[in-house]
Parts: sequence; structure tokens; C-alpha cells
Amino acid sequence: MPDLAPLTALGATEPRRATHGALTLVERPDIALASLALRRGSPAPQPFGLALPEAGCLTGTDGFDVFWTGPGQWMIAAPGRADEDFAARLAPVAPGCSVTEQTDAWVVVEINSGRGSAPLLALAEKLVNLPPASLAPGRATRTGLHHMSVFILRPAEDRLAVMGMRSAGASLWHALDDTAKRRAAV
Repeated sequence: MPDLAPLTALGATEPRRATHGALTLVERPDIALASLALRRGSPAPQPFGLALPEAGCLTGTDGFDVFWTGPGQWMIAAPGRADEDFAARLAPVAPGCSVTEQTDAWVVVEINSGRGSAPLLALAEKLVNLPPASLAPGRATRTGLHHMSVFILRPAEDRLAVMGMRSAGASLWHALDDTAKRRAAV
């Protein structure tokens, strides 16, 4: 029997981490993800007590976050639950919905600021072409970053998360790390 060891999206046994000035980047392989899509004619559920947000919004409660991904579609995130079959846990509390496991399809890089929102916004303005309002706390949006399509999530004033396709994880980390490093040198 082969001796298999799980690897993060960036190819290591431990999450990647880097600090540049006030910003700390952390790979988050512990976050479970599942997409939820309403079926025609079904009412919107409130899985785990979450109200499904409108376009551009992110909400959370009791260890779960949810953000809008398209008409009648959301992504549910659960930190610390990546080792579970999260879709199987979500499906019973989301009747009338199609639920798909997404955990291994994405890489999530969380960026924390030790000096409030200014360093996060300065980093974001170098990476994405978004109006500042779409980067306010409680907001989530899909946009282009370099050659990749990503979700930018702002769960708190001092935190930003960038979620991209796992297959582009190394490119995403390089773009974020390199830009944060250059911003810290200014």
C-alpha cells in the first residue's frame, strides 16, 4: 500500500506563509467549500442559519461564511472542516438545492494587516481593477487578477481573502507575495 500524504494547493505538507511589512499572507487549506444552487421554483434555504446574501455580499455566522457567486448560486465556506465531506453535511440543510463539493478545486490565501485597512487597500489597488466600495468589509466579488479569475472576499476590516483555481495556485501565490513584498519596500 502506498504511503500517501496530503499536500496543500501550493504543493507542501504545511500551509505557506509570508510576512511583508504590515501584511501576512497565509495559505488556508483548512477551509471546506461547497457550492449551492437553487433549483427552479425552490425557496432559498438558510443553511446553518445563514441568510443567503445578495450579489457582491459576504455574510457569516457560527463558523460558516457564504457569498454570492451568480444568480441563485452561492459558495459556502467552513474554516477547519476541509477534512470532512462538507457537501454531504450541507445538502440536508439546503433542501431544494444542488450542492457540489468544491474544497479541492480552490486555493484560498488570506491576507491579514497589522495596521488596519490601508495596507490591504494599497495591495488590492496594485492587483485588481475594482472600485474601493467593492472591497469594503462584508463584500465579495469576482474579478481578474493577472491572468486569473479570482474571488476577492473582505470578511473584516483587517483581513482580505483571495480565492482562485487550485490549478493556478502557484501563480496566484506568486502574484500576491511579489506585490506585497514590493509594497512593503516602498
